[in-house]
Amino acid sequence: MDESAKPVILVGVQAGLPDAVLLEAARLAHDLNAELVCAHVDLSRYTIGEHLDGSVMTRSIDPDLPDEREGEFDASLAGHIDDVLSGTGIDWTGRELAGDPGRALGRLAESVSARYIVVGTREATMRETLREFFQGSVASHLAHRQRRPVLVVPLNPGSDGGPLPWE
Repeated sequence: MDESAKPVILVGVQAGLPDAVLLEAARLAHDLNAELVCAHVDLSRYTIGEHLDGSVMTRSIDPDLPDEREGEFDASLAGHIDDVLSGTGIDWTGRELAGDPGRALGRLAESVSARYIVVGTREATMRETLREFFQGSVASHLAHRQRRPVLVVPLNPGSDGGPLPWE
C-alpha cells in the first residue's frame, strides 16, 4: 500500500439509512483526514466479476433477468448523501456492490485498504428483529469475517428507558 495515500473510511449505506450513520462516518473521515467511500449492496443481484478498484459486475438473482452490468450507484441515494453531507466539507465516492452485505463490504474494504468500516444498527422493529435472528447482523458478520475494525453506530440505543430489543 502506498504510505502517502489518504486512509479510507468505508460506510455501508442503504435507502432509509438514518443520517446519524453518515454523519458519524463523515466525522471520522474528517478526524483522520480520510476519504469517505459510501457502499450500497444490492441484495437482488450477485457478483460475477470484480475489478481491481473494487467495482463489480453483477447479475440479477432472478433467472428471468439474466442481464450483466456494472453496478451503478442509485441516483436518489446519492442525492440524499449529498444533502446530508453538505456543509461537512467531506467529499465522498459511491460504490455499488451485490450479494451478501457482510461479504461484499469486507471485499471492498480489502480492495480499497479501508482503515475502518462504519455500519448502523437496525431499527428495533419486529420485522428487523426476525430478519436479524435468521440472517444475522451485518456488523456481526463483518466483525467476525474480516480483519478491519468495524464501527457500529447505534440508531436506537434504548435511551428512553424502554426495553432493549433482546430483553
